[in-house]
Amino acid sequence: MAVQWSTAHCGGAWIISGHEQVAAALRDPRFSVRRAARWINSGLGETQADSAAQRRFKRLFSRSLLFLDGRAHRRLRGVLNPSFKPAQLALQGPAIEAITRQLIDDILDDPQATSGFDFISRFARPLPALVIARLMGLPGSVPPAFIDWAADLAAFIGSPTPDAGQTLAAQHAMQALCDFFSTVLEQPQAMPPDSLLAQLLQARQQTQINQVELLAQCSTLLFAGYETTRNLLGNGLLALLRHPQQWQLLKSEPQWLRSAIREMLRHDSPVQYTGRRLLAPLELDGQTLAHGDLAILHIGQANHDEQRYHQAERFDIRRDQGMHLSFGQGPHVCLGAALTQMEAEIAFTALMRRLPTLALGADAPVWQDNPAYRALASLPLVFTRNSHA
Repeated sequence: MAVQWSTAHCGGAWIISGHEQVAAALRDPRFSVRRAARWINSGLGETQADSAAQRRFKRLFSRSLLFLDGRAHRRLRGVLNPSFKPAQLALQGPAIEAITRQLIDDILDDPQATSGFDFISRFARPLPALVIARLMGLPGSVPPAFIDWAADLAAFIGSPTPDAGQTLAAQHAMQALCDFFSTVLEQPQAMPPDSLLAQLLQARQQTQINQVELLAQCSTLLFAGYETTRNLLGNGLLALLRHPQQWQLLKSEPQWLRSAIREMLRHDSPVQYTGRRLLAPLELDGQTLAHGDLAILHIGQANHDEQRYHQAERFDIRRDQGMHLSFGQGPHVCLGAALTQMEAEIAFTALMRRLPTLALGADAPVWQDNPAYRALASLPLVFTRNSHA
């Protein structure tokens, strides 16, 4: 069934998994993203939920672009949009290529790497972290603890019903990110004038956004820009290596790269589902959804709907059956979709040219235990050295 009730999410939710139904819900303003408050408190006792730290966490989280509808969402998206326009992103291309080149150099220069290295820790994690830091205009790079903060936020966001431990860890992570950005924003002279942080500071000075909104966007953009791209790089390369004919086809005919990345995103979506609250009752696929009900839009399952995709379980880099739903649709379509696409194109082009003999290692890949984010914890690989590297 494309729409069915489940008690696994915050006491009960409608699971919507058909491609047509998920696409329609993503575009429908009656499916609201303003779901943060009840969900954030769901795993805490009354005292913890009313603590000053939790109130601050809820205030910050609920002011993120991810959890706003209507005029507030349009206003904040308007502030952020200029940094994600294609012409502006194109300026980042040479820097992304340089970061990619350095990461591969480090692997090639490591004499132990041919006998095995972890692609996630050596490439998939650092590349998007360094890229989003540069786009934002952070002096240096992300703080060393950022990976742990991102993991705690992902565990919290990805939990159907966050428990107290996950909620408090995410609370700490968000506070740490806000403290970090508060310090950075006190030194505007260290930011490139065309950076995202500089633009956000200017917007605050022009009263387009306030301080809470500024910190909320900084924290969630740094997290979102890292998490989904990391997952695409890991999931996508694993799919290619598990389908060696597809990997060989892509290396011999690299003109299929853009199509291949679309198929990676469809086949193993970095974000498996997203949540919505119903602002009005409606009928969907023969079911009656009530005002206030929680709906889980299962993007991963929709991307494998056999009514939409022929042989949906098959990984085919030449598939030409329309766009996947991994970047969403409607007003909340992924702000950084073009950046993610560009990073992936640069990364896979470099990997094909400089590490063409990449293969799966003896140890099996390890997946993170997170139902919302399809993410590899490790991907052991091997390669043989050659003169072209």
